Order: sequence, then C-alpha cells, then structure tokens
Amino acid sequence: MTEPLVGLAPIVGERARVLILGNMPSVMSLAVGQYYGNPRNGFWRITGEILGFDAAAPYPDRVAALCAHGIAVWDVLRSCRRIGSLDSAVERDSMVPNDFAAFFGEYPAIGRVVFNGAAAEANYRRLVRGTALPSVRVPSSSPAQTMRYADKVHAWRAALGG
Repeated sequence: MTEPLVGLAPIVGERARVLILGNMPSVMSLAVGQYYGNPRNGFWRITGEILGFDAAAPYPDRVAALCAHGIAVWDVLRSCRRIGSLDSAVERDSMVPNDFAAFFGEYPAIGRVVFNGAAAEANYRRLVRGTALPSVRVPSSSPAQTMRYADKVHAWRAALGG
C-alpha cells in the first residue's frame, strides 16, 4: 500500500473573496511545495492572463498577485493515496477532505467557490458537509484536460468575474 500524500497549505489572504479548489496537488507540485508546479499546467498562465500578472514571475509574486485580487487557492483533499498525478488514480477510500468549516469560519468574506475540474467538484460535494456557498466548475487547468486554451480562459474569466 502506498503512503498517503498530504496536500499543501492554502494560499489565502485577508481579502479573500473567491476560493479556487483543485482536487489534490500533483506529484510535481508536492515535490516543489507549490500549487500548480507542473509547468504544463495552465493555471498560472490562465489566471495571469485574466488578472494581469506575469505567469512566469517567481512563485511568491504570483501568490501575492492572487491574494491582491481576493483569490484563495486550496484543494478538496487534505490527504489521499494515489500513484501518479491523475485524479482518477486517487484511491476513493483513502480520501480525507480539508476542514472547510474551520476555513470558511476563518475567512467569512469568501462568497464563491470555483472548482478547477470535475474531480474537485465531485469530491467536494461527496465529502464536505455544511458549506453551501455559490459555486461554479471550470475546465481543469491540467494538461490532461484537452480543450482549446482560449475556451478555458473564457470559462475561467466568467467564473472569476474578470
């Protein structure tokens, strides 16, 4: 049996109004300790284009740009067992969600959740109780999600209000 993977702490600032939720960081993201650490993942390129920051800037600068725009980033799962990085490889019985009741209690101004892909939305709805914020699912920023980049940006722009 594989050892459980443990996710990353959230990116969140005092001005957070929107929470972008992935499912669980990739192997590469966990290795570097950064959200969306795989350079092929479109997250930073998409959010940089919408919010007007340099997607190639150092990680702390990108994090600061998200926070300045009131955007928080986290994952549905605190821990799970998975071989590789695909959401479909997560062992269903190993999923442990993050503590969203405490998170939303600490950041009550968050008024919307944006799910980065179908797995994040499905697992949130299945595992998390007592949080009924307005939400929307956007196409996954993962390189495994094959969709025209322009269509992804359009969907993300609508979800982020940009």
